[in-house]
Order: sequence, then structure tokens, then C-alpha cells
Amino acid sequence: MSDNKFTDQELDICRNTDMAALAESLGYTVTHHHKWQTLKEAQHIVIKQNTRYYDNYKKEWGDAVTFVQEHKNLPFPEAVEFLLAFNGQARDQPVKQAPKVVHQEKSAPAEFTLPAPNDEYKKVFSYLRKRGIAYQVIKNFADAGLLYEDKDHHNCVFVGKDADGKAVFAFKRGTYDRDGVGFKGDVDGSNKDIAFRLSCDPSLDMVRVYESPIDLMSDMTMRRFITSNCVALCCLGDNALETYLKENPHIKRIDLCLDSDKWGREAAERMKEKYEKSGYEVRDFTPTKGKDWNEYLQIKNEKKRERSDSR
Repeated sequence: MSDNKFTDQELDICRNTDMAALAESLGYTVTHHHKWQTLKEAQHIVIKQNTRYYDNYKKEWGDAVTFVQEHKNLPFPEAVEFLLAFNGQARDQPVKQAPKVVHQEKSAPAEFTLPAPNDEYKKVFSYLRKRGIAYQVIKNFADAGLLYEDKDHHNCVFVGKDADGKAVFAFKRGTYDRDGVGFKGDVDGSNKDIAFRLSCDPSLDMVRVYESPIDLMSDMTMRRFITSNCVALCCLGDNALETYLKENPHIKRIDLCLDSDKWGREAAERMKEKYEKSGYEVRDFTPTKGKDWNEYLQIKNEKKRERSDSR
């Protein structure tokens, strides 16, 4: 079916749809940041300019039409029909002038504040040990101020610090998993350009890149020589890696340690191509078993227990 089925006026109505309102109507939770919005359930989507978004997986811009096509799996004509109805301009009604996008007065962006810490971190320690993380790795993170337990919900709080050692980012991971899925998300106001990272040793000209802090801790458990030069993106966008490289121009090699699933592989291919063009040596490491480095660690630990029990 040709795009010419719709008038320019109708297409303008669709493309001027408020993206945040649309996403919420489709069941997504919109999180407001300084100059953009993200979706809690799909944090690779960054809403900008009210009517447009950027997909960090695909490295592409989109609007309400492409969003509906992708997230409702509809072809173009049906996506347009859906958006016309969403905007109160169903095709069985007379089409009036395209509604103007109302730029509502927005409240000031949330100021970044770390959640109040608990007096101890027993639940965090127990949770991470259950996931196979070594005692000393957990302790080192806690001693460095990179990990603690929040007072209200007993989440793991992973703290990201900028080059001056100031906390500017925090990622929360629930310690109560239900059906294998636990709460996770950034603290409001977090600086995604920093995310979570370890300090850079100037004698090392490489950096290891992970999707999450727990993947980083898992690899540190398996390879105790890893003590610095690491970034956990806390998503699949590479903003935090770009910042780390700018701050440490002596780095020549990037070791990508992303997940083995579809999204991780696509992100690894994209980053490899991008940074090789910029002159970096890029190596891609994938867990040979399991979806990510924590699953791989748990599989290895289970095999060790089986060997021990068989003796």
C-alpha cells in the first residue's frame, strides 16, 4: 500500500505526536532526565525534542510512526492509522488542521542524589555471593565507595564517579529476584556519559567494556588481575566509553566484553566498526556459555562443585 494513501496533513499529525505520551499509552514507564527522557523497560530509547527519539541499539533517529511500527510490529499504513486514532483524528472523522505540539512547562530536571545508605550491606553481600561474585571483589568495591546497600529497599547501589572522584551516576539492582527478574534502573539525574567505571592505570593502554557492573565483577572474580581500566555501560549505548577514552587519550585498545545475546552481539559489532575506524585496536570477547559473564561464572562455579562432590 502506498504512502500516498495519506495526506501530508495526516502524516504531520502522526509525526507531531508527543512521544512520551505515546510510550506511556503503550505501557512504558517514562523516566525524565536533564534534557531527555528514557523508557525504563527499553533504556536504549532516548526521547528528545518531544516528537523524536534516538535508538542506541540501531544508532538511528525515529518518530512516532517508526516507534509504532517497531514496538507494535505494524506496517506503515496500520501504524499511521493507529496514530491518527491516538490523536483523535481517526479516518472516519473529518480531518481538521494538524494539532500543534503543546510544549508544556517542564519541572526542573531531578538533581542527582545518592539513595540513603543502610548501616550494613548484608543483603547486598548475600545477593552478590549467591550470584557467584568473590568475597574480596565485593569488599573491594564497597571499600572504594563504588557499592553499597540502600536503606529503604536494600538494593545494590553501584556508584559511578567522574574524573574528579565525584559521584555523578548510580545504578540500582534489586536484591530480591522474582522468577529470575529483579528490579534495576538508574537513579534519577544520573550522568549516563560517566555510567560505572574503575579508575584508569596510565601504565595500561587498554580498557575492558561490559554491559553491567555485575558482569564486570563476575569477570574480576574469574580474572583477579583485573583491577582497573574498566567501564560498565549500564545500557548498550557507548557514551560512557567515549568519555573514558577522551579522558584517557593514551588508551589504544578496547576489549569488548558484552553479552552473547542478539542485542549484545549487535552492539559489539557496531562499536567494533566505529572504534576501529577511529584507530583503536578492538577485540571482542564473548562468554562461551550463558548469556552474560555472570551466567558464565555461575556455570563454571557449578562445574567446580560437581567435580568436588564427585571426589
